[in-house]
Amino acid sequence: MKTVLISTAATIALCAAAPAWADDQTAPSPDVAGRDAAAVSELVVTATRSAQPADHIGQSVTVISDRDLKAAQAVVITDLLASTPGVSFARNGGVGGATSLRIRGAESGQTVVVIDGVKLNDPSSTDSGYNFANLLAGDVTRIEVLRGAQSTLWGSQAIGGVVNIVTAEPTQPFQGSVTAEGGSLGTGYLRAGLGGVTDRLTWRLAASQFATSGVSAYAKGAEKDGYRNTGLSGRARVAITDDVSLDLRAVWSKGRNAFDGFPAPAYVFADDPEYGRTQELVAYAGLNFALFDQRLKSRIAYGATTTDRDNFNPAQAVTSRTFDARGENRRWEYQGTFAITDAWTATFGAESEKANMRTASPSAFNANPTPARAKAGIDSLYLQVIGPVAPGLTLTAGVRHDSHDTFGDHTLGQLAAAWSLNDGATVLRASWGQGFKAPSLYQLFSDYGNPGLAPEQADSWDAGVTQRLGKSTVSATWFQRDTTDQIDFVSCTGTSTVPLCSKTGVHRFGYYDNIARAKAHGVELTGAVTLAGVDLTANYSWTDTENGSAGANHGKKLARRPEHQANLQAAYVWGNKLSTSFAVRYAGDSFDNAANSFVLRAYTLVDLRASYPLNDRLEVYGRVENALDEAYQTTRNYGSVGRAAYVGLRASF
Repeated sequence: MKTVLISTAATIALCAAAPAWADDQTAPSPDVAGRDAAAVSELVVTATRSAQPADHIGQSVTVISDRDLKAAQAVVITDLLASTPGVSFARNGGVGGATSLRIRGAESGQTVVVIDGVKLNDPSSTDSGYNFANLLAGDVTRIEVLRGAQSTLWGSQAIGGVVNIVTAEPTQPFQGSVTAEGGSLGTGYLRAGLGGVTDRLTWRLAASQFATSGVSAYAKGAEKDGYRNTGLSGRARVAITDDVSLDLRAVWSKGRNAFDGFPAPAYVFADDPEYGRTQELVAYAGLNFALFDQRLKSRIAYGATTTDRDNFNPAQAVTSRTFDARGENRRWEYQGTFAITDAWTATFGAESEKANMRTASPSAFNANPTPARAKAGIDSLYLQVIGPVAPGLTLTAGVRHDSHDTFGDHTLGQLAAAWSLNDGATVLRASWGQGFKAPSLYQLFSDYGNPGLAPEQADSWDAGVTQRLGKSTVSATWFQRDTTDQIDFVSCTGTSTVPLCSKTGVHRFGYYDNIARAKAHGVELTGAVTLAGVDLTANYSWTDTENGSAGANHGKKLARRPEHQANLQAAYVWGNKLSTSFAVRYAGDSFDNAANSFVLRAYTLVDLRASYPLNDRLEVYGRVENALDEAYQTTRNYGSVGRAAYVGLRASF
């Protein structure tokens, strides 16, 4: 409570200290997926939920631009995110396998994922986290990765950070693009987009189809577990008047992935014919309007996400379906940005979110079980101000209050500072933030649920410096995070007398409770330089995690978090316009389990890429992934793709 009061007082004090109103000030757009977000610029939108110059931001942010996406020839977004500081992932097999992403060592469910302005998670999953398995490049044009606890503006789950993904927006009256590629493992990927801009209408539609025969999910298996994905996206903005506009956006995907399980009679991990189907829909409708000569810009929006998951085992008797789940989020929100002065801006808003889940596990013994159903809501208010307090010194302060159906009220805050010196060549940054994660519907209301759960909570801070020296830029950041009240599973013995070991008078195997604690601290280093025409970029992350929970695993490392990670990329454009590059990604040793009894060995992946423009509208490209054919695992006993080569063609008009 003390830290919240300090943050609230700082917010009020900063507003009171701001100079008088300016007559010609225009507020930034309160939309993290609008025109400012889609544009290639030096603006950052995720940290303050409005466009701000990068040297005004005290938090740690990495921007992946459309140019970066094309240069990387990106297909799987997770692989691209892993090339940024502080980000790691674990995947169950090849492309399409269940994928968990972690920022600065936080749990996978402690990351907020935003697609075209809509928070995307799955209320039917155990921790309500987002499964990155079906997130392909599609029509994505920009990604921002915001590191650190960011719940003041982003609410529940923003303990590790925020990944903001924006799809393309047209800039010409009529334009389109087509990309087709194919290669190893029977892989093919086709993408196309079409759009245009008129006086009052901006629109774009895109579609994609991906398929691969893949590799065996079981590392020692012989049966290939393939994956296919179909994606559609669209966005339209109608300018009703100069100050009023309507935004409509949607992203839909449908994936089918084969995976391995524990077949009879041995019931050990091995090849089997199981597969899953996942369908995801993200929809958004927003009305934008400006008042007081655009000093106040507002957005009233409705966002909806739906995730349908089904698993099948053709070898199962009676019914092949083994799992059926549906998770829904429905959110109403108001967000405003107000130009307090020509330098100070306030961002404020209100949100109301309702989550629903339905899950069932059919079996040979019960082909039509009664589905488990649950729902919960959370209402929120937030306020943040940003502005200068001295030449080059920009401060940010914010506060948030949430009211949840089960755990009640929760308040937190955030402070950040950015100090631009030497005409912008040096930027000092520091931020302190709080994060929380509401208990998932499964943790609250399933057979193992506990309606008395409190939210997970975290305090985090970081400090760093960015220095520009001619054609080179280097930065260093220290971070630390302490997480308390983490939710974990508690097992019940047959003789346990703990009240929570019984539900409606029936003894159960266990329950969820706020028993876990975790710590993480580390360093993130980045650098970029151009030498003799060669563009070099590199980053290194040291992430030291610690299990702070009481018990046998106290003081041990958190599972599947490499302590050391590094990335190096070099690119060169030859005189004939041929572009060549290579990328090296290193992930150090990690542990596969909480007991730290099994080590996932370090690995190094080398990718080679080349592209050549045949003319202004046509480009041929190709790449070799994992060129050294490194065998590695991000999850114990799960396979990974070896050396693979692909070639493709890009066309635009």
